[in-house]
Amino acid sequence: MAITAAMVKELRDTTGAGMMDAKKALTENDGDMEAAVDWLRTKGLAKAAKKSGRTAAEGLVAVKVEGGRGVAVEINSETDFVAKNADFQAMVASVADAAVKADDLEALKASDLGGKTVEETITDKIATIGENMSLRRMVSVSGASVASYIHNAAAEGMGKIGVLVAFNGDEAFGRQVAMHIAATKPAALNEAELDPAIVDKERQVQIDIARESGKPEQVIEKMIEGRMKKFIAEATLMGQAFVMNPDLTVEAAAKEAGTEITGFARLEVGEGIEVEKEDFAAEVAKAAKG
Repeated sequence: MAITAAMVKELRDTTGAGMMDAKKALTENDGDMEAAVDWLRTKGLAKAAKKSGRTAAEGLVAVKVEGGRGVAVEINSETDFVAKNADFQAMVASVADAAVKADDLEALKASDLGGKTVEETITDKIATIGENMSLRRMVSVSGASVASYIHNAAAEGMGKIGVLVAFNGDEAFGRQVAMHIAATKPAALNEAELDPAIVDKERQVQIDIARESGKPEQVIEKMIEGRMKKFIAEATLMGQAFVMNPDLTVEAAAKEAGTEITGFARLEVGEGIEVEKEDFAAEVAKAAKG
């Protein structure tokens, strides 16, 4: 596979690696971006193990809580300008209201919204505003109580990041945990709920890194054990250092607060969506041609 300058730049932006190292990583892995990131980490050349997916799409995440159930929905637009539009925001709020009574995304799309389905309402809004939109995701959590938090709020109950936390105990602490999740983006509640595929992949990367060191096998095993313990702590909500008090893990802070965290959900606008980029000169030339 031909390795382009754009691919090299993307990998450099993702990892902080040097140009020649990024090019070699892509060449060694036949252009596979994710494999190239792992290769750089194995060689100790990646400054940060960032995911290659970029948050590029615009729109809003809205949250709604009723009783012991909370929902969050993501509706995308092409530009941030539309996300600031009052009509668009009103539609997002109404979709979030409907989501409280829907079991999943497909049920939400078919839900009634003033005589039209949610999907038809969004289609009509596309025609009115003149920009493509989509109802992309819906998540929900249930528990004794549910706290919500919106980061970078554009209007009441909606913004760029929406978090829901199911808990049993102190409401103020539940909201603090929601704010923590917005900042730290844990992959799972605890080790038991962490995707085994993620753990296996990280373990393999750490094995490769450790073996590159040339140390004895018994030392390598201890290195891997320590690094995996740290990885799991950083990837799980219960194991993370609590942002409100970094001397405690979230698990320890919850115990102090007499609160049990039973689940959470986090949505960020455009998460994982890749948008084709075009340089400014090409963009101007295209506009000139009409």
